[in-house]
Amino acid sequence: MKKPFYQLAQKQDLIRHFTPNWFTVVMGTGILAVILPEFPFAKHLLWQLGASLWHLNTLLFLVFSALYAARWLLYPQEAKQIFNHPVMCMFLGAIPMALAAVINGLLKFGLPLYGEVVLKLAQYLWYADALMALVIAWAVPFLMYSRQQHVLHSMTAVWLLPIVACEVAAASGALLLQHLTAGMQSVYILLSCYVLWGISVLPAFAVLTILMLRLALHQLPSKDMAISSWLALGPIGTGALALLLLGAEAPRILAHSAWGATGIFLQQAGFLAALMLIGFGLWWLGIAVLTSLKHAAADLPFNLGWWGLTFPLGVFTLAVLNLAAQTQLPAVYGCAYTLAAVLALLWGIVLSKTLKGFYQGQLIFSPCLKAYLEQRAD
Repeated sequence: MKKPFYQLAQKQDLIRHFTPNWFTVVMGTGILAVILPEFPFAKHLLWQLGASLWHLNTLLFLVFSALYAARWLLYPQEAKQIFNHPVMCMFLGAIPMALAAVINGLLKFGLPLYGEVVLKLAQYLWYADALMALVIAWAVPFLMYSRQQHVLHSMTAVWLLPIVACEVAAASGALLLQHLTAGMQSVYILLSCYVLWGISVLPAFAVLTILMLRLALHQLPSKDMAISSWLALGPIGTGALALLLLGAEAPRILAHSAWGATGIFLQQAGFLAALMLIGFGLWWLGIAVLTSLKHAAADLPFNLGWWGLTFPLGVFTLAVLNLAAQTQLPAVYGCAYTLAAVLALLWGIVLSKTLKGFYQGQLIFSPCLKAYLEQRAD
C-alpha cells in the first residue's frame, strides 16, 4: 500500500516519481475554465469562477513544470527512462496541451484583467507551444518505431496524445488570431495552424483506424485503461473546433491578400468538415460511454488516466458551442450546454478522487522508474 503524501520517507520522492501525466490535470481544468462563462446564466459569476480556475491552473502548470524539470536535473538517468516506456512516453504530449490550456485562459481572462500587454506574452507562448508540439509529434512516434516494444492487443487511445498536441496548438492559434490585426504575420500564423492541423488530424485518424481494428480483434481495454476510450474524442473534437475557429478568421485575415477568395472557401469548407467531425465525435462518445459503463459494473480503479474524461469531452463541447454560435440553432445550444454540464460534473468527481489519491500517496508513482529499477535488479 502506498504511503500517504505526508508520510513519504523522502520528500524528494515527489520529484523522483513525477511524471508528465500530471499535466492532464491542467488540461482538464483549463478546458472547464474557458467553458464556464459560456453558460447562459450567472455569466458574471461564472466568468469570475472561470478566471479563478485559470489562475489556479496557471499555478499548477508552473509547479508541475518545476517538478518535472527538477526530476531531469536531479535524476537524469531515471528521468530519461520515459523514452523507453510504451505508455508513459505518450504523456509527453500532455505538456504542450497543458500550456495551450493556459494560453487559452490568458486570452479569455488575462486580456480583460491585465490589458494588452498580455497579448504579446500569449503570442510568444503560442510560438513555444507550437514548436514543442511539433517536436513531440516527431520524436515520440520515432521512439515508438525505434526503441519501444508495442503489441496490437495492448494498444489504447493513449497513442493519440503525442500527435494531438499539434491540432490543440492550431486551435489556440485561431483564438490568438481573433485578437491580432490582419497582416502578413497573421497570414503566417493562419497558414501554420492549418499545417499543424494536418500534422495532427491525419495521423490521428490513422491511429483511430488501427484502434478500431484492435477493439474488434482483442475486445475492450482492461479496467485500468478503460477511460482511455474517451481520448479518441480529443482529436475529433479539437479537429472540428480548429476548423470552425480558423474558418471564422480566414476571410478577415486573407481579405487583403492574393488569397482573398481562399478565405471564404476555408470558412465554408471548414464548417462542413467540422459538422461531419462532430457527427463522428458523437458516435465515438457513445462508444466511450458504453465502454465505461461496461467496466463500471466491476468497479473501475482510479488513476490519473481519469482526466481523459475531461479534456477530450471539453474540446468536443467547445466545438459544439462554436457550431451553435455560428448557426444560432437553439437545439445545438441545448446539446452544447448539456455536454458542458456533464463536463463540470465529471471534473468535480475526478478532482475529488485526485486530491484523495494524492493525499494517500497512491498517485505518486512512476511506472517507467519501476520498470527501470526492476531491470537493474535483474
